[in-house]
Amino acid sequence: MQRLRVLLAALALGLGTWAALPGRPAAAAPASASQLQALEAALNSGAALSGLLETGPGLDPALLELRRRNLQRQFPDLRWQFSAGPPLRDGHPTVQLSVSGSQRNGANRYQLEASQLLALDSSGGRINGQKVIREQSILTSGSEPPAVSLSIPDAVLTGQRYDVDLVLDEPLNGAMAAGGIVAITPEQVAAMASPDLSLEPLGGGGLFKSVQAPLNPGSQTWAMLLVHPKGIISASKRVRVVADKEQLNP
Repeated sequence: MQRLRVLLAALALGLGTWAALPGRPAAAAPASASQLQALEAALNSGAALSGLLETGPGLDPALLELRRRNLQRQFPDLRWQFSAGPPLRDGHPTVQLSVSGSQRNGANRYQLEASQLLALDSSGGRINGQKVIREQSILTSGSEPPAVSLSIPDAVLTGQRYDVDLVLDEPLNGAMAAGGIVAITPEQVAAMASPDLSLEPLGGGGLFKSVQAPLNPGSQTWAMLLVHPKGIISASKRVRVVADKEQLNP
């Protein structure tokens, strides 16, 4: 199980930090289609990003470079893809970032599928800010890993109780499975450190946990690991924690 824990920690991907972000400056403009095309091409080709990004709210180009290198070492065929997302309530456009890649280690093959919904800002010349609205990743191994669904809210209110569920799409039908869920601290996220997951036998069709949001705005990040006879699933999910109901659906 140690190998899977290491891979799970490397799924902290994206264009910036995971912390709760303030509102955009009044003068901020959305990133243009040409900027997104150039950024996608640079990410996939391994080209330098310094001419496309600059430090700003929620955006740390040096951190992105570090995460890209770490991910590409583990998934040599890693691919980034941008597409248009739904606009925010204020009309600001969003960007759907999808990341996929695979790795073979001996007889084991790992497949990564991850996504973020982002609001990206531009200074005109370079992308200089972002807000992470939704973020999750799933890593599978095995020749026929079971299909799963993440049932976790994107955002919750401070102090709210909510469910963190990783649900098997098909019943166990007598199969033995085990799994665990753990919260990842902001320090672990920043350091991309491996979470310590202890596994327990599953009595139902997945992993189910009731949790409470922090009393202060920010975020919670959850790591999940499910071991099934057909394969192994590890997943991560970021939950925004907000103080205002209007911020649940930005």
